[in-house]
Amino acid sequence: MAKEDILLVDDDPTVLEALAAILRDAGYQVATARSAEEGLRRVQRAMPDLALVDIWLPGLDGLQLLEQLKRASPLLPVIVISGHGTIETAVRATKLGAYDFLEKPPDMERTLLAVRHALDHRRLEEENQQLRQRLDPQPEIVGESPALRHLREQIAAAAPTNGRVLIRGESGTGKELLARAIHRQSLRAGRPFVAVNCAAIPEELIESELFGHEKGAYTGATAQRRGKFEQADEGTIFLDEVGDMSLKTQAKVLRVLQEQTFERVGGSETLTVDVRVIAASNKDLETAMRAGTFREDLFYRLNVVPFEIPPLRERKEDIPVLARHFLAQSCAEYGKRQKALSPEALDRLVQHPWPGNVRELKNVMERMVIMVPADRIEARDVEASLAPRAAEGAREGAEPEGLPGLEAMTLKEGRARFERAFLLRHLEANGWNITRTAEHLGIERSNLHRKLRAFGLEAPPSRP
Repeated sequence: MAKEDILLVDDDPTVLEALAAILRDAGYQVATARSAEEGLRRVQRAMPDLALVDIWLPGLDGLQLLEQLKRASPLLPVIVISGHGTIETAVRATKLGAYDFLEKPPDMERTLLAVRHALDHRRLEEENQQLRQRLDPQPEIVGESPALRHLREQIAAAAPTNGRVLIRGESGTGKELLARAIHRQSLRAGRPFVAVNCAAIPEELIESELFGHEKGAYTGATAQRRGKFEQADEGTIFLDEVGDMSLKTQAKVLRVLQEQTFERVGGSETLTVDVRVIAASNKDLETAMRAGTFREDLFYRLNVVPFEIPPLRERKEDIPVLARHFLAQSCAEYGKRQKALSPEALDRLVQHPWPGNVRELKNVMERMVIMVPADRIEARDVEASLAPRAAEGAREGAEPEGLPGLEAMTLKEGRARFERAFLLRHLEANGWNITRTAEHLGIERSNLHRKLRAFGLEAPPSRP
């Protein structure tokens, strides 16, 4: 069994040497630091299993260090040491997440006992977290069409490797679901899965989101922040809608793929990570490469193991299976008696073109569970729950409502008018429920709120 790593942070060299000797004699690996800043640098290089921190430190004090350590790793046990211990200090340290509080001079037996208990507590927390992940019901890939059977075969072959994966498919087909299935069957299954929707993050914030930032890196950066790549260390990072990243961000992601290193925004220290990258896009990346908006070298780095998810309209045999699955799921979620679908209702569902794919079908089934009081869902209920005007427009290629005179508009004007009409239609179809609309569109609620403000869209007074 590997020796456990302990970080000691104390500006008193006598105490530091005494504690280090006690812990090394007990079989632990010990790293020491004379200041909070030095301790943080050590943590950035390698996360310890336990930290012992003196409260009275020059510069950043021990309680501030405690806050930053717990923010960096919530499961990291931190034991606080003080030569001037008071009840108030102990209470404050405990509220900030300290595991235990020791007074100076440290007693050898008391210290070793506290260390053993803290490490045991950490092991139990990690085992509990892994157990919860195994027991929690995981979203599953539902359907028995030839296309889905082929996808499952691909997952079984690719998951145990570290090969990068690029998932292609329309919005709403289940690209994140597929990415999670790959992670669950991989050798990294017990480590983090971190998802990033690149389309939902403003361009000025995406680098900070991916790589983190240092305190003071920009206005509003009041503390150091770990980025998604750091959070996914030893696990999997899922870059959804990777085609929406700027060329500048693409270059930084390419470097991480090539070297497994990066710097935080506003920082100079090079950090190393070990992550498996799964990317996804609903865009034609080959066209984007020809247009110069997506880097060829990044595409070929990502496209080691390609996956293609066909739209729902091309695998209609999956619709009845998915409909019954989402119906049962929503009934259980809302505490309602299980409902049934009539043959006519199923036929109407199968005939619908599902421009929003699986996500749209899930929303429609949830809507009917909420709105249909009967235990049996009929075709008329399906008709009432679908967005017929949007469906007809998608089938016939009709010009969207509210966009007359397209020929007189600039591209920017036409795009803005279309986006406003598009959002309005989806908001109406979802009863102006912002959460459901954002989920249906695959964007963050905050992003949808920004768009509504930009387009001057507000819920009608009769619809709170």
